[in-house]
Amino acid sequence: MGKRVSAEAQKEAVSRLLDHVTSIEGVTGEVLSRTNGTQDRNIANIACEPSAWRTLAETLKYDHSVDHCSMITGIHWPESTDKNWELVYHFLRTGVLDPEITESGSTIIPRITDTKKMDPDAIPIEIQVNVAIPETRTPSIASVQDIWIGADWNEKETWDLVGIDFEGHEGMRRVLNPHETPPGYHPLQKQHKLRYHGFEEMYDDAQGFLRKAPDSGRVK
Repeated sequence: MGKRVSAEAQKEAVSRLLDHVTSIEGVTGEVLSRTNGTQDRNIANIACEPSAWRTLAETLKYDHSVDHCSMITGIHWPESTDKNWELVYHFLRTGVLDPEITESGSTIIPRITDTKKMDPDAIPIEIQVNVAIPETRTPSIASVQDIWIGADWNEKETWDLVGIDFEGHEGMRRVLNPHETPPGYHPLQKQHKLRYHGFEEMYDDAQGFLRKAPDSGRVK
């Protein structure tokens, strides 16, 4: 029966990864401790300059076996003094490998029975990467679609909603907004001033189950 990797072993694995990637110019990082209420875990919290992003991504994938891009969040900070746009990437090193196949065709599924014997560079960990983009009307960052298949949809969604372009992404298109949405319109950019921003008093109940816009009955 498998066992959990201890918080101490996980912290050591995260520290080893950070020691390597922070040698890249423009990359800094720290161990961030979190808990889900029953188990503590340690994640790699990394800040990366846009110019170093592609190098960092390739290092995570090919040197540290980070195999899954689970989420990309884009944020517009028009009133911030140190960043105008931000991307937050979430990655996992799952440690899931193709099972060994015997000559008879059956599979051998490995089981972890002693987590202390695991290679520190193979222990499953979580990585968060923050990339701040300076003020610009055309925010962009290098795509990692070719490195992680999970980045494909996440980059499409982030561009569609926030308008951050991913250089080198193949097949970029609208995925949440209608395909006929006017070029340049991305609803989570703050300058669009959607009618729901700052108008919580128009909701009919505290939880918002009956919320309606004042002009919901009008023909548009």
